[in-house]
Amino acid sequence: MPVYLDHAATTPISGPALAALTSELSRSGNPSSLHGSGRRARAVVEQARETLAAAAGAHPSEVIFTSGGTEADNLAVKGLFWARRAADPRRNRILVSTVEHAAVQDTVTWLEQHEGADVRWLPVDESGTVRLDVLKAELDGGADSVALVSVMWANNEVGTIQPVADIVALAARHGIPVHSDAVQAFGSVPVGFDSSGLAAMSVSGHKIGGPVGVGALLLGRAVTLVPVQHGGGQEREVRSGTLDTASIAAFAAAAQDVVGQLAAERARIAGLRDALITGVRSAVPAAVLRGVDPASGPDRRLPGNAHFTFPGCEGDSLLFLLDMAGIETSTGSACTAGVPRPSHVLLAMGLTEEVARGAQRFSLGHTSGTADVEKFVTALPDAYARAKQAGMASHVSSIQTASTAHAGSAHAGDKP
Repeated sequence: MPVYLDHAATTPISGPALAALTSELSRSGNPSSLHGSGRRARAVVEQARETLAAAAGAHPSEVIFTSGGTEADNLAVKGLFWARRAADPRRNRILVSTVEHAAVQDTVTWLEQHEGADVRWLPVDESGTVRLDVLKAELDGGADSVALVSVMWANNEVGTIQPVADIVALAARHGIPVHSDAVQAFGSVPVGFDSSGLAAMSVSGHKIGGPVGVGALLLGRAVTLVPVQHGGGQEREVRSGTLDTASIAAFAAAAQDVVGQLAAERARIAGLRDALITGVRSAVPAAVLRGVDPASGPDRRLPGNAHFTFPGCEGDSLLFLLDMAGIETSTGSACTAGVPRPSHVLLAMGLTEEVARGAQRFSLGHTSGTADVEKFVTALPDAYARAKQAGMASHVSSIQTASTAHAGSAHAGDKP
């Protein structure tokens, strides 16, 4: 069995979620139908809504089921922007951090290109934490033109937990709604929607032991949102579409399970993460931990996240070599995997492209154990040495190619 260190991308389905999923898949019924099977499916959905709401610290009416975190982010950002601008045409500015997941970043860029949004990207410091002084200056300098603020609860690449309470407090002074992508945070750290003061919050099933293809947007009862898709008017007429009863039931079961044992699991997984960090530093002293060091800020980093940059090698090379050794890791967000460019998160944190290309994310979850960490640390030195050798060979080859091309150009310009 491979050692799985990519829980941030997706985590294996939990026992309670699998039981709920298989039970509901054997039944039928559209939860919008009025007959017996439909009413039974509706009861399952509403029970799941209550369960998820309790796990997320929300009221059941605030749970809007979606197909996942990406749809929830799109619905929140577009819907809030359109609603706020419709109420006051001056509100065309969006304040958003530079380290957001592509689901938010690309949505905001689309609104800028197609809807005339004025996007202000909020910078972060070297740990990936949003600069509150810049946010305050943006708000003080023209709050009347701000439609919304969107800052993720915890970063999916370097694991930095953002000061959500401070961000909400700054925006609340001006009556501006805040959305937070909490996909990585929910189920890993305490998350309470109602107590947060957020207007909207996105969560996803497959990050907490639920199935892929289901998520939710937690939306304040007094918050107005323009729908992104139209049809049957389900989910408060905010998100039309036939509800996936089986996936919703499994999502709720996973949420109840993970939140029910959050304190113990958080401590256990953080211990594994700390052992992994110590192991990497011992095996490859040149490797640099990115994000907040848990030794100095244990509450400012996700318990299951360890992110390093390895000098002299390409992250993809290290990933493939570790994979050959039975260790499954990631270079960053799964939604941008395979794209030949350095992480926008690391660049926003001030790293150069060369340094950022050596990134590797190790993320632990409910199936992780001490043996996984030990196997990884044992395999790392050889994988790194080979990845570094490949990186150096590639660097030399590129220099030789450039030199040859330059020489050829020079000779071509010589007169006979």
